[in-house]
Amino acid sequence: MKSAVENLTPTRVKLNVEVPFEELKPSIDEAYKTVASQIQVPGFRKGKVPAKLIDQRVGRGYVLETAINEGLNGWYQAAVQESGIRPLSRPEVEITEVPDPSATDGELKFQAEVDVRPEIELPDYSGIKVEVAAAESSDADVDKALDELRGRFGTLKTVERPAADGDFLSIDITASIDGAEVDSASGLSYQVGAGTMLEGMDEAVTGLSADEDAIFDTTLVGGDHAGESAQVKVVVKSVKERELPEANDDFAQLASEFDTLAELREDLAKQAADSKVVEQGVEARDKVLDKLVELVEVPVPESVVEEQLEQHFKAENSHGEGEHDTEEHRAEVKANTERAFQNEIILDAIAEKEEVGVSQNELIDYIVTTASQYGMDPNQFAQIIDQSGQVPMMVSEVRRRKALAVVLGQAEVTDSEGNKVDLSDFVRPGGEEAPAVEAEAETEAEEAGEAVANDDPAAVKF
Repeated sequence: MKSAVENLTPTRVKLNVEVPFEELKPSIDEAYKTVASQIQVPGFRKGKVPAKLIDQRVGRGYVLETAINEGLNGWYQAAVQESGIRPLSRPEVEITEVPDPSATDGELKFQAEVDVRPEIELPDYSGIKVEVAAAESSDADVDKALDELRGRFGTLKTVERPAADGDFLSIDITASIDGAEVDSASGLSYQVGAGTMLEGMDEAVTGLSADEDAIFDTTLVGGDHAGESAQVKVVVKSVKERELPEANDDFAQLASEFDTLAELREDLAKQAADSKVVEQGVEARDKVLDKLVELVEVPVPESVVEEQLEQHFKAENSHGEGEHDTEEHRAEVKANTERAFQNEIILDAIAEKEEVGVSQNELIDYIVTTASQYGMDPNQFAQIIDQSGQVPMMVSEVRRRKALAVVLGQAEVTDSEGNKVDLSDFVRPGGEEAPAVEAEAETEAEEAGEAVANDDPAAVKF
């Protein structure tokens, strides 16, 4: 078999493939077996019909067509392997020549157009200069952390007053569409200001006392009527406020390993300072990636963008969020998709140049971290990604993170006050980001909600 690559654009190629008859013949022989198992001829057992009789009954042309259909994917994959291209989409195939059905020679010729990963030229990325915010923690940061800790040990106390921001309510709700009740629920717990239930809920319950109600218009987000406009009646059954324990030495002993409040505050101050430094690391990482994208021109295949747009809005529509399909939102999703693709191409190129590898322990650590983000058992999560064939994608993600960490470790980072920032605590010797930075990146990835095609050549089916 011979194949040649014709570059159409920086992200699209045409494969010209020629399959000689001697390589086509095994597929023809297999096609005869397939056809023999499909037809019945008196005097012959199923699957034992001679080739000459098959030619008489269905025609050699049909057999040849069957052989080509069954073998085309294999010849295409072989051509991909031989040419070294890295497909991103299913190919568009055109058969340009087939052997004469009556002949015993000739060759099969076909062309396959497919989008591929672009080849890029990396610049010198050592010593990239970025500036981050100064890491300054204050007493206010310590007070906030202490209040959050007190909140974990707080108790709820029923109050006889209108509901205010932060209060905990017990509520009953009833949803109606055109005057007909479509859903209801009783005894729900809700914190005012959480914004986790229905749009308009916070405004409706604020100012209501126990046994008072309000009606508001909203869009349902679950059930059979998700995405539909409805009128919701909410009845407040009780109002409770969180009563925080007094911040003293007794609380310090209850909530920590420290004996005094002063020792606890000192530890919280250290955690606040560490948190600020983590924020510096995350900011530096993002700005270094921004610089890389500025330095390297990465063409983006239109098929990648269109596929992600289709998947994104199909998912939104299935969750009743079709009203978000606006021109502005599409432009935002498109920009995010293009940027994510550019990030992957650049970081993959850096990983190849730096010969970045991924050990089994690194992959396990990443799976455990990701599982915790979804609140899942790591073993169960690992089984799911294994069964769905997503392990290579996970390996690629870890490899890209390590590649970015390599660049980050070589960057010159200063804060807004001109001080040099030491990121050695966040970049391990092997070029891997520290756990705190990884966790932050996981959160950002979930918020972005975007994905791009993985590295595996697309399977082809005709």
